[in-house]
Amino acid sequence: MKCEHCTRKECSKKTKTDDQENVSADAPSPAQENGEKGEFHKLADARIFLSDCLACDSCVTAEEGVQLSQQNAKDFFRVLNLNKKCDTSKHKVLVVSVCPQSLPYFAAKFNLSVTDASRRVCGFFRSLGVHYVFDTRIAADFSILESQKEFVRRYRQHSEEERTLPMLTSACPGWVRYAERVLGRPITAHLCTAKSPQQVMGSLVKDYFARQQEIAQIMEQGDLSVKDAAVDTLFGDLKEDKVTRHDGASSDGHLAHIFRHAAKELFNEDVEEVTYRALRNKDFQEVTLEKNGEVVLRFAAAYGFRNIQNMILKLKKGKFPYHFVEVLACAGGCLNGRGQAQTPDGHADKALLRQMEGIYADIPVRRPESSAHVQELYQEWLEGINSPKAREVLHTTYQSQERGAHSLDIKW
Repeated sequence: MKCEHCTRKECSKKTKTDDQENVSADAPSPAQENGEKGEFHKLADARIFLSDCLACDSCVTAEEGVQLSQQNAKDFFRVLNLNKKCDTSKHKVLVVSVCPQSLPYFAAKFNLSVTDASRRVCGFFRSLGVHYVFDTRIAADFSILESQKEFVRRYRQHSEEERTLPMLTSACPGWVRYAERVLGRPITAHLCTAKSPQQVMGSLVKDYFARQQEIAQIMEQGDLSVKDAAVDTLFGDLKEDKVTRHDGASSDGHLAHIFRHAAKELFNEDVEEVTYRALRNKDFQEVTLEKNGEVVLRFAAAYGFRNIQNMILKLKKGKFPYHFVEVLACAGGCLNGRGQAQTPDGHADKALLRQMEGIYADIPVRRPESSAHVQELYQEWLEGINSPKAREVLHTTYQSQERGAHSLDIKW
């Protein structure tokens, strides 16, 4: 019993059904002898889809298990309740970050504008006792800017001896996890080392934000309103800041922004509008740049595990012609992420998704280069744009995870 399009011989999803199939090969059941389809064969017909590979969690290490347990809703409400019972000077400061892709759901579901939806989401969290609600756009700015520089460097270094391309985005946690756990080094070597917006936001909050002297003084004094205005201006307060997005159909816009930057930096071409061309399906699209009749940049967007598997198979065979791929685990992109655009019984709500896509497309686009706050943070927080600290804080590494001894562990 294997996952759809599975290329592995064994995995932790091996079940009793597999053993039953082996037994039935040597000892046919009475039903088989009578020419009927036995129960064992009925079970063997079951299929596990690729999305289940990321759902079983059998490959989660003990250390990761502890980290996950500290980030769940139960612990979140436990801290909220503790804050209500103690003096404000002893409060744990709670920060929530919200990405622009999550707002169209609330706007469509409750017939609101995106701005009203953002204010209500922010108001809801603050009514619970959350101190700060930030927009993740500034974190995505950092992720895109660092990815732009990395792609240009890889493009210039790429050769038959040193195959640095294609560069695959690392903004989707589900995709990165799949690449690290299932695909291994041949694929992770192509992953962009720039951190995802989620990772950058974590560094911003836990490092820069937490280390500000004013915040420490506010915590000691129990006055969490004094610094609100300055902090919200820097990070982007969800309630007061104007909602904008990056240039992507349903993503953080890595493809579009990196494509424009590469066209200008490598070929001195100004690209105002990025034109997508659907190929295999609407979740696999291509963007190209031609110069003197030759295609010099070939980018692709691959959403959903069916497209990801096709991409990986071609990449391993050396028949993948792209320089860059924006990879997202969810079919339809981030707007169709887990928990969004679904009916009460868990199925995709296509009508709601189309409405969300229209709402998201109407949100004004902001280029990451235009953010004065990002440039300020590069200097104040990271000691310069290309500094060693910027490299350390904004980039990551990938490696195969050590697996605990268990009879059902995947054998790579």
